[in-house]
Amino acid sequence: RERERKRATVGWYGGKRRRVEFVTATGQWYKATEGLVPVRWVFVHDLDGTHEDRYFYSTDPSLSPSKIVTLYTGRWSVEVTFQEARQHLGLATPRNRARRSVLRTAPCLLGLFTVVSLLYHRQGRARGKTPRPRTYPWYDKTEVTFSDALAAVRRSLWRETVLAEALPHDALKKLPARLTETLLDHLSLAA
Repeated sequence: RERERKRATVGWYGGKRRRVEFVTATGQWYKATEGLVPVRWVFVHDLDGTHEDRYFYSTDPSLSPSKIVTLYTGRWSVEVTFQEARQHLGLATPRNRARRSVLRTAPCLLGLFTVVSLLYHRQGRARGKTPRPRTYPWYDKTEVTFSDALAAVRRSLWRETVLAEALPHDALKKLPARLTETLLDHLSLAA
């Protein structure tokens, strides 16, 4: 049977608000220890057309459809943080065997994520510029990602410490400026 479509403004990705159209109902889900348990589902259509239609679920059927959507989309930044930490810092790939090593790896890597983010923010403030994302001909981003921040912090570290101090006789200063910038760009992405 056809369910009634309703409209609402809900919390959305990035802390924004969005007008959506939705259909909702309560169904049941089998849980081995409890038998059938109620599950509220919400089918959401983004009225702006920028996001695909999607289902959201909750095992708390007392929650309103707007609350279910808002709770899910509100945790998106946390999901992205873990994805970026896995991809760029190896969060899910440590090969520790000692219990204490296992227990400290994730907090240390998430701490590193925080340090990189803070250093990047400080660099942007020091320059008085709005940070811009690194773009490529095949991929045009509108927002800065963690990989952009990590590359910028690496670039700064290469410039300030390794290249400035490690090369003898100011060798970096003898290179043409454009070559130096290209070298720094490639080092920041590779290391």
